[in-house]
Amino acid sequence: MATVGRLCDKPRMPSHHETVVDQFSRQAVPFSTAAPIKDREALQLLVDASGAGPDDEVLDVACGPGLVACAFARVVRHVTGIDLTPAMLARAAEVAREQQVTNVTWRHGDVLPLPFADRSFSIVVARFAFHHFQDPGAVLAEMRRVCRPGGRVVVADLLASADPAKAAAFHRMEVLRDPSHARALPLAELRDLFPARGLRVAGETRYGMDVELDAVLERSFPVPGSEPEIRRLFDAALPDDGMGLDVRRQDGRIWFTFPVAVLTAVV
Repeated sequence: MATVGRLCDKPRMPSHHETVVDQFSRQAVPFSTAAPIKDREALQLLVDASGAGPDDEVLDVACGPGLVACAFARVVRHVTGIDLTPAMLARAAEVAREQQVTNVTWRHGDVLPLPFADRSFSIVVARFAFHHFQDPGAVLAEMRRVCRPGGRVVVADLLASADPAKAAAFHRMEVLRDPSHARALPLAELRDLFPARGLRVAGETRYGMDVELDAVLERSFPVPGSEPEIRRLFDAALPDDGMGLDVRRQDGRIWFTFPVAVLTAVV
């Protein structure tokens, strides 16, 4: 009797790491050139929050296209950027050349664990990365481990609403728009990560990142076929700010604002 092939086997689902690499390989250039991402004032806010100076050695965790690393490199001794996605690191090297920044090193690797010895850096920073981490608390613990006593750990990330229904709607939209999205934290939950890892929050800054929906979708790679549902979710959020993103219509276009928090902790 002939053996029947395993025709009913389901295809293997990609791991979260594989999804991150796939998404950010495609996003490397459009992400790095987006006006809200390369905004100089926002980058300078992060440098200022860290108290960076000429003697500092900085680690940029999940450095992406190197914009944060290059902003720090102008005022510190040296910056190391680490990222999981080779295409992002290639783009970071291009950005550094374009900006004539030479005191940077790029490292391919994961964040759990960080491939550095204890107390290797005086500043450890991560921007717009925590909502991609499946275990942000563990990553924060690693950031603390590689930071020297008296150093600073700085986290900047998008915030979910404190309203669970709005946070859930935001989450539904984001996992469609960017399948590498894990979870954005409400501000209170993000704050609570720090003392639980032995870090004292010494500074907090918040701002809004205004973006236009069409522009965001043009530089995103949503789940195939999901764009109509993403647009429906934004339309549904218009009457009552249903995603906690201040969704509004201006001149016939949908605009919204990502809430961002920058938390600085002392080791």
